[in-house]
Amino acid sequence: MSRSQQADQELTEVLNQLWHLDTNRLKPGTDYIISPQGRAGYVAQGSNYARDRARAPLFTYVDEDKIRNIETYSHFINLLDNYEMSTGVSETVTLEEHTETKRFIDSILETELMKCAHNYLIKKGTSPSDTAQFKRQLYDIWFRLYHRERGGGEDSCGFEHVFVGETKSGHEIMGLHNWVQFYLQEKHDHVDYKGYKARDKKNTPDEDDHVLNLQFSWKGLVKPIGGSFIGVSPEFEVALFTIVFLMSTEKMTSVRVKVDEYMLELVVYRYGRSIGTSYPKLLSSNNRDL
Repeated sequence: MSRSQQADQELTEVLNQLWHLDTNRLKPGTDYIISPQGRAGYVAQGSNYARDRARAPLFTYVDEDKIRNIETYSHFINLLDNYEMSTGVSETVTLEEHTETKRFIDSILETELMKCAHNYLIKKGTSPSDTAQFKRQLYDIWFRLYHRERGGGEDSCGFEHVFVGETKSGHEIMGLHNWVQFYLQEKHDHVDYKGYKARDKKNTPDEDDHVLNLQFSWKGLVKPIGGSFIGVSPEFEVALFTIVFLMSTEKMTSVRVKVDEYMLELVVYRYGRSIGTSYPKLLSSNNRDL
C-alpha cells in the first residue's frame, strides 16, 4: 500500500483545483434534493438483511432535464445500461457501445477540469501529452475488459465496477459508487436506501453534503457501506480516481486529502493496467469527525 504525506498536500492542491473547475457539479437544494434520514446499523459482510433507517428514498428530487442536457452526463447515462450486472457473465461490447464509450471520453476531455487533470499528469510524467494517446490510456484504465471471476470470460471493467455496480456470483454487491446510477436505480425501485453510515449521532450529514457513506440494497442484495460523491460531475470522478490510480503501481493506493470541506480517504485498487475499484471514504466534514 502506498502512502506519503507529501503527495497528500500536492494532491489536495490539485484536487481542489479540479473541484473549483467542476462547473457541471449540481447545486444541492436547487438541482437535486437529498434526504439522509436515519443512521444505518451494522450489517455483517455477506448478510442480506439490513434494518431500514430511511423510509423515503435518498433522492427526493433530481433535475433530470438539466443533467440530460449536460453533454458529459448524457453520454455517461448512455453507458450505464451497457453492462451485465453479474460477474462471471461475459460482457459483449457492440460497435454502438464502443462508440458511446468514445463519445464519453471525448466529451470529458473537452472540459477545463479534464484538461487540467491531463496537464497535471503530463507534469508528473504518468500520462502522454498527445490527446489521442491520453484517451487510449483512459480507455485502458476504465473500459478495458478483464476477468474478475476465475474461469469466466471477460466480465468486468473499472467503469462498470465503480460507476454501474455489479454482483459477485449473485451474492454480494460490488462497486456502485456513483450518485447518478444510484438515483436512476432508486427511481426504478432497484435500490432501497437504508440510511447513512457514521460513527455516532453527532455526525448527521447535511442536505448539501457532497460526500456520503451509504448503506443500501440493490435488487435484494445489501451493501453494508459504500462511499459516494453526491452531485459531482462524471468527469470530476474520472479525473480524481485516474490521478490517484497513476500515483503508484501498488495493488492498493490509499491517500488522505481535504477536498473543499471534506476530509477524505481515497481508495483505488489496481487490476493490472486497469482500475479494480475506487471510492471515497468520508472521514469528516465541516470539522465533524465521523
